[in-house]
Amino acid sequence: MHTPAVGEIMTAEVARARPGTAYEDLLRLLRRRRVSGVPVLDRDDKVVGVVSEKDLTTHRAPGGTAATLMTSPAVTVHPEQLAADAARIMERHHVNRLPVVDEEDRLIGIVTRGDLLRVFRRTDDAIRTDVIGRALPPPGGRSAVSVAVNDGMVLLDGLIPPGTDIPETIRLAWQVDGVTGVVSRMRTGGADAVDAG
Repeated sequence: MHTPAVGEIMTAEVARARPGTAYEDLLRLLRRRRVSGVPVLDRDDKVVGVVSEKDLTTHRAPGGTAATLMTSPAVTVHPEQLAADAARIMERHHVNRLPVVDEEDRLIGIVTRGDLLRVFRRTDDAIRTDVIGRALPPPGGRSAVSVAVNDGMVLLDGLIPPGTDIPETIRLAWQVDGVTGVVSRMRTGGADAVDAG
């Protein structure tokens, strides 16, 4: 499966705001463009932050501006990065969109979770089969790891043989095409569960 670069799937026409954009104008912009967040750009079109619906509903500050409401610094990607890398960055930072920037951090597009899901249109069953075959130790011994997949999100839960490298197992699961996130509750013996995203 060819994993495209971010530049191949991003949207180039991006709703944007400036640091001085007022709260009410931000609300109108999100509704008019039917988006859930916008990058905030300085006068050189460099991304300085992102304002999301969550930022607006959390602060509810009619006197506020994008500069006071935005999450900064913005988490961004470059067009040559792979879509799979963008999915991992979104999952790690708990965001649904990533501004795409050039080498000088100027906005050139945006990539959303929906864009990535369209790229990784593999069935959850196919992803689960690959994770079991590529990431988990061979059956037998004390291994009793269950694998559940929902919209590309993988949950690994259960006992894994002593001496198994859990971080490596998680890394291998991430490498399966179509995986958009990994949560691990694997443990060896009586060890505590390990959460990783």
